[in-house]
Amino acid sequence: MRCPWCASQDDKVVDSRTADDGGAIRRRRECLACGRRYTTFERVEEAPLVVVKRSGHREGFDRAKVVAGLRAATKNRPVSDDQMEALAADVEELVRIEGPEVPSEVVGRAVLERLRTVDDVAYLRFASVYKGFEDAEDFEREVGLLTKATEPKRR
Repeated sequence: MRCPWCASQDDKVVDSRTADDGGAIRRRRECLACGRRYTTFERVEEAPLVVVKRSGHREGFDRAKVVAGLRAATKNRPVSDDQMEALAADVEELVRIEGPEVPSEVVGRAVLERLRTVDDVAYLRFASVYKGFEDAEDFEREVGLLTKATEPKRR
């Protein structure tokens, strides 16, 4: 590590602590040449995550795009920004587990599965765009699947 004041590369670590909820390590260093102290942070360099579109086009995963889609689906619904952020983070975590290149279908299905547990109306809105609904029958079919999967059996 190079000292920001004298550019010497000789230093010693005085203190190490976790930072950013375990996402980084904060190190206090002391330059052996000039005696000044400075702080550095170590973070894991995450591998780029690539989404393969239906057309074959590849682009980097962007959590903000997931949140934007959720925001559109949940407009005027009782879903908080924190819930949308948490859902998008869950989707990103799942997609990272899948591997460095993931089909867009995996991302869409992951959003749908999680949105189903948050809000039925938002789920239907998202599904109508994601699945390309053509008419009211598509909505009826999806509502049937939704209620079948969520309602307990009655005796």
